[in-house]
Parts: sequence; C-alpha cells; structure tokens
Amino acid sequence: MNKNEIELAQNVESIRNKIYIIRGQKVMLDYDLAELYGVLTSRLNEQIKRNINRFPEDFAFQLNDVEFKALISQIATSKVGRGGRRKLPYVFTEHGVAMLSSVLNSDRAIKMNIYIIRAFKS
Repeated sequence: MNKNEIELAQNVESIRNKIYIIRGQKVMLDYDLAELYGVLTSRLNEQIKRNINRFPEDFAFQLNDVEFKALISQIATSKVGRGGRRKLPYVFTEHGVAMLSSVLNSDRAIKMNIYIIRAFKS
C-alpha cells in the first residue's frame, strides 16, 4: 500500500466508526458530520433547514428522545460539547450525506463526502 492508500483506509475506518444503525438505516450524526466537514453543527443544521426540500425523511431525520438516549448509551462516552445540546440531533443516511455536498460546497466537504460514501459502502 502506498501512502495515499493508507491514508484513505485510515479515514474510511475512522468514519465507519461513526456510522450507527437507527430505524433500520445506516446513519451519521449531525455533529460527527460537522466535525468532519470543519463547520459548526449549528451551521450544518442551518443549511439543512434552508434547503429542507433536499432532505426527505429517507435522507435525514431528527432523533426522538428515546433514540438519542439509546444512542448515547451505545456510544458509552460522550464527546466534549455534546452534553449541552438543546435540540435533538439530526442523522443522515448515505443519500443525505451525498446531498450535503450540494449545500456545504467547500473543498473539504467534497473530499470528506468521498470518504464518507466509501465508509457507508464498506
């Protein structure tokens, strides 16, 4: 493996660890995606709300309280900054992640989307 292949494998594996099964679908949390894209979670969610027609229920949905509590217990450790959420997180399916690249149009978002889509596929 060359250096680029090793970096790709490491990035995909890191992302794969942030994919969860909720409502029978593979999803990623808004704050994990925001971190990967290098934006604030509030900014990511703001763009979703501005472009809500691009995100039907099978692309993105907001967790309910029971799902969020179950997820937190599944994660086992809370990352810094997660404890003070005022709103329940949004989650994104593979299609939702693909759509995010159209609303977060930066070089980093495009690059990360490629890694994320590969992680969903593996």
